[in-house]
Amino acid sequence: MRAPEWLTARPVAHRGLHDASRGIIENMPGAFQAAIDGHFSIECDVQLTADGEAMVHHDDALGRLTEGSGPLLGKTAAELKAVKFKDTTERMMSLGDLCALVAGRVPLVIEVKSHYDGDRKLVARMAEVLASYSGPAAVMSFDPDQVLALREKIPERPRGIIAQRNYDDDYWKKLTPEQRHGMLHLRHAFRTRPHFVAFWVNQLPAPAPWIARHVFGLPLLTWTVRTPEQRERAARYADQMIFEGFRPDT
Repeated sequence: MRAPEWLTARPVAHRGLHDASRGIIENMPGAFQAAIDGHFSIECDVQLTADGEAMVHHDDALGRLTEGSGPLLGKTAAELKAVKFKDTTERMMSLGDLCALVAGRVPLVIEVKSHYDGDRKLVARMAEVLASYSGPAAVMSFDPDQVLALREKIPERPRGIIAQRNYDDDYWKKLTPEQRHGMLHLRHAFRTRPHFVAFWVNQLPAPAPWIARHVFGLPLLTWTVRTPEQRERAARYADQMIFEGFRPDT
């Protein structure tokens, strides 16, 4: 499979077309509707629940943008669907809810959030949901094990690896040295066989995405583009940007 043209045809709204100043919060229904209205592709995150559902949310735990507290993995889908985003009337969605809202009008680029423990239940649930979804949708993850699971369980969907040049900051200290080493330089690519790469804009250009793009012909998305300098870098080194904080058509 080659990555489809729709993957890079339009800018991709990071967690939807959100704007907190207008009460539109990332990964909530209003942000996705705004992206649809603007004809932008949608990037979103999915997390696993205690009862095996795929919920649309970036953080592992409640509290930053939502009411409540505690890890999503310790709550059921019904409990999470009752959770409101702060200062709004909107509630958390499942992946099925998102598919019903979007209904194929714009492409979805869905990130599998991983606990780096080898658990494949989230990808298994995504496979069930996406099996009945006819709209354009791509799937991706930072975790090579999850990309391998995507290859095995959702082979018909374009899959990507999210990557950066190094994994030295505090966020990645939860991983073992072996896990971090295995993520470097896209060295897992012959095992995971991604159809595209999503690379951190601040670390472009870099050898691994250059090789993936120019030698193997994989489209290169870049995240998260927020500033004019980042936008210029994205235009120079990537095929399309995952953006937030502005509208590319204005």
